[in-house]
Amino acid sequence: MTISDGAIFVGGGGEAQNTPQLLRLGYGNRHGLIAGATGTGKTITMQILAEEFSAAGVPVFLTDIKGDVGGMAMPGTPRGGLERRAETIGLAGYGYTESPVIFWDFFGEHGHPVRATIAEVGPLLLSRMLDLTEAQEGVINVAFRISDDEGLPILDLKDLRAILNFLGENQREISVQYGNVTTQSIGAIQRKLLVLENQGAAHFFSEPALQLADFMRIAPDGRGYVSILHAERLMRTPQLYATFLLWLLSQLFEELPEVGNPDKPVLVFFFDEAHLLFNNAPRALVEKVERVARLIRSKGVGVYFVTQNPDDVPDTVLGQLGNRVQHALRAFTARDQQALRRAAQTYRPNPRFDIGEAIRDVGVGEAVTSFLEDKGNPGIAERTLIRPPASLMGPIEDGARQMLMLRSPVAGKYEKIIDSDSAHEMLARRAEAAAKEAEAALQQVAAEKEREFTAARRYEPPARKGSRAASTRSSARRGDTPVDAFAKSMARQLGSRTGQALVRGVLGGLLKGR
Repeated sequence: MTISDGAIFVGGGGEAQNTPQLLRLGYGNRHGLIAGATGTGKTITMQILAEEFSAAGVPVFLTDIKGDVGGMAMPGTPRGGLERRAETIGLAGYGYTESPVIFWDFFGEHGHPVRATIAEVGPLLLSRMLDLTEAQEGVINVAFRISDDEGLPILDLKDLRAILNFLGENQREISVQYGNVTTQSIGAIQRKLLVLENQGAAHFFSEPALQLADFMRIAPDGRGYVSILHAERLMRTPQLYATFLLWLLSQLFEELPEVGNPDKPVLVFFFDEAHLLFNNAPRALVEKVERVARLIRSKGVGVYFVTQNPDDVPDTVLGQLGNRVQHALRAFTARDQQALRRAAQTYRPNPRFDIGEAIRDVGVGEAVTSFLEDKGNPGIAERTLIRPPASLMGPIEDGARQMLMLRSPVAGKYEKIIDSDSAHEMLARRAEAAAKEAEAALQQVAAEKEREFTAARRYEPPARKGSRAASTRSSARRGDTPVDAFAKSMARQLGSRTGQALVRGVLGGLLKGR
């Protein structure tokens, strides 16, 4: 339970029998780390922190990787082991209760749909999502610049494809103005977009776009809503998962106002499987994450990375994570032993025990913890029994989930897709207008040629009887109408370089907004 001095009771017992481990709400936006091997209790630690932040009136966002966090919406089931744990660590008034929950799902199957436009995601994160080369990323940047300059909003995948087709059709003119754009790069991006669409990205890149205020709701009883993103299917495409969460973090950073040092966070964000964010990430992306993590705490947002090993998080980011819960690390190999030593070195030493040995030996539901104390100083590492959760451990039944979704404060807001007028529709209208303009020009030329042909016939001298030229002209006059003759002429011209230039001139007018 959240105790009266503005702190969350995380655990106690262990080596520090009379030392409760408290996460102070005033330092809740100083970020944190929950690490440990698979099956050591990371998910339950995330669950109890989410419960307690919510009880303190702080909205929470977290991801449900395995489908076993949804139980937070239901009261826990009485178990003797949980009650004995509460008694052992001195947790008074322990009971079972649910948390206010809003379910979300990237694909709209197990929660309300989560959507954003491609324009909101931006070229850097989109390039990361598509795993583009430097040259291909340059083409994406040109596409976004064309979108801005020409007033062609890129909202969904068909808009981006339309812009890329436009780049290909006007490659020469665009390359002169914006830099080299090759058909090879455009083709590679189009193929990767197809793969992304097959992975379900079309569900995400659409409207209505998510409003961050819906992730920061307060329930009528004063508790913060816990937004749970069902990510079991999303995790099949790890790059898509990591890029989405980074986009969400970036949106929070850009939209929220500065709040300085609040008494409690305005939002707490749990980034599960955090190693996916940094795997093979370009330096520019890591620097962006580092910058966001450093500055977003002034917006009142706490970010808690959940991962198997602290080594999964770059040192520049790890150094900003002041609140730490380290579950067991297994040292089976020399590399594991080195990781264990490095993890132990990041804690403030405790003379009562060896931190490295404690990290190796703690059992399930036990951890080495360190939380910020007065003036933001790191606390001495303690071996801690983590408190039991008040809500249900495990998944929620589908029927109960559906009932909660129907009663959700955002029910019906995001379910229906909106197809706004954007780049795809605008370029289609421009192409249609250009085609009509070209057709009108051809008809005008044909009429002019017919007039010239008719005028020429009036003054044509009579051919000598039996001559070959006269026979040819007579045959042409008998077999072809003036329009037929002009059409054949134009067909020959369109096959020549001059004719091709004429067509490019008409269609190229799209670039100038014709």
